[in-house]
Amino acid sequence: MLNKFWRLFFRLLYNECAFSYDLISRAVSLGHWRSWQRAALRHLPAAETGLVLELAHGTGDLQLDLLRAGYRTVALDLSPQMGKLAQRKLSRDRMAANLIRGDAFRLPCKSNSFSAIVCTFPTPFIFSASVLAEMERALAPSGRVAIVLAGRLAGGGILPALIRRLYRITGQRDDFLSGRACADLIASDAFHVESEIVALQGSAAQLLLLTKVAAAAKSSADLSLETASDLCYDAR
Repeated sequence: MLNKFWRLFFRLLYNECAFSYDLISRAVSLGHWRSWQRAALRHLPAAETGLVLELAHGTGDLQLDLLRAGYRTVALDLSPQMGKLAQRKLSRDRMAANLIRGDAFRLPCKSNSFSAIVCTFPTPFIFSASVLAEMERALAPSGRVAIVLAGRLAGGGILPALIRRLYRITGQRDDFLSGRACADLIASDAFHVESEIVALQGSAAQLLLLTKVAAAAKSSADLSLETASDLCYDAR
């Protein structure tokens, strides 16, 4: 019964109640959520290397970070509500939005299109064999996937303890996995798997880093920003 409740809660959070996502994520992380997200940036290739794909872009905060850092990006999310929120947030900052409403199980791009893929705090979909195969196909040779798996508050005290308890109740992860456990999540020989703990002020984040090692796919055509714009979700 409890699991059904939390499944409903998260479905509403990512869809009908997406407007509350930023407030809730900042509250449960005691304000560290954005620094945990930004930890992914240090593991991406140089901005001039090529396109970056963000999976499950949510309300668009990481898109702002990527664009401000000079990256060319395309972002995908299945939720139309998240698409609208991200579009509005990027428009307020006068940033060009290349947002696609789509499914990670079937990426709307040609093979070898991206130099990197990034995803922060994903649900278990990211470890599906089908999604891993799609990421491998979409990445250019030696391309990298940077996944922010979890964040953890430093120190003790009542409030951090309550936050950790809430994470456990909801099935979210506030502990860090061993390198072996991280490798076990990736049921694919197409990637070299690494884990890294990033120390931040007052907290830390765990990243899962996948580097494509499989042979390049047959098609080497890139997904242009013009093509991506044709696929972008219209949030108006």
